[in-house]
Amino acid sequence: MLLEVRDLHVEFHTRDGVAKAVNGVDYSVAEGETLAVLGESGSGKSVTAQAIMGILDMPPGKITGGEVLFKGQDLLKLKKEERRKIRGQEMAMIFQDALSSLNPVVTVGQQLGEMFTVHRGMSRKDARAKAVELMDRVRIPAAKERVGNYPHQFSGGMRQRIMIAMAMALEPSLIIADEPTTALDVTVQAQVMELLAELQQEFRMGLILITHDLGVVADVADKIAVMYAGRIVESAPVHDLYKAPAHPYTKGLLRSIPRLDQKGRELYAIKGLPPNLLRIPPGCAFNPRCPMAQDVCRTDVPPLYEVERDRRSACHFWKETLDAR
Repeated sequence: MLLEVRDLHVEFHTRDGVAKAVNGVDYSVAEGETLAVLGESGSGKSVTAQAIMGILDMPPGKITGGEVLFKGQDLLKLKKEERRKIRGQEMAMIFQDALSSLNPVVTVGQQLGEMFTVHRGMSRKDARAKAVELMDRVRIPAAKERVGNYPHQFSGGMRQRIMIAMAMALEPSLIIADEPTTALDVTVQAQVMELLAELQQEFRMGLILITHDLGVVADVADKIAVMYAGRIVESAPVHDLYKAPAHPYTKGLLRSIPRLDQKGRELYAIKGLPPNLLRIPPGCAFNPRCPMAQDVCRTDVPPLYEVERDRRSACHFWKETLDAR
């Protein structure tokens, strides 16, 4: 297995108390596999990714338990310098806001070339040539002429391609893409996802795709992990989950996707709001919003029940949820 996250816990210590952002997350990614991590804002998707990459702000963030095994090595036990060597060369991350992630006063060619001067010891001339090659690979037109341009001179879609090029520069084994299509129009979203899929196939990378948009991942993911209040509430192969969700929260997310055959109807929305992580409700965290909630849901935290092979659901009534489809 390329990456295994085991019982990961992350807390944020604030003036108002301790926010439990990640509460025992388990997931894995194999070589060449795509895992989509879904959930509303505040569910712990990005914090989990930051903990894996070793870029969590500490303090106030603190990893309080668990393991992050990358090629069998626990990253949480490594020193900062050892993790820095893995970051970029073995693991890379694509952030959702390319404009704020790129340095506005440095040309994109210099930012791409820096990967090679720092990690590969290349000369500036050779690094610039590699930057042009990368820009060509991610289909930026007139790469030779545009390598000296600044981030603000590119469109949102082109900037995202530059972010992908930076992540791909050293041909890592694992890429984490955190909301890579946010704020892009539908056509550009499709182009970016197609590009990611092609590059993944070419280099046999593992890919973790973090998103709140189920429509984006339907055609690219192999399996899905749905997060709520810092926990995985359902994990399954992508087609099984779309065909028949085994958790009421997943079912609600799927119902909220706009459909062509429901034109003119009011779009479904899950009632209520995600919980305050400083005061997560007892029992199942989803119980205040769940249409199937019963007394046991308000007192007992549901374990991840095994629905079938490679499929789990953290719901006391997962069988009834499946039957109700």
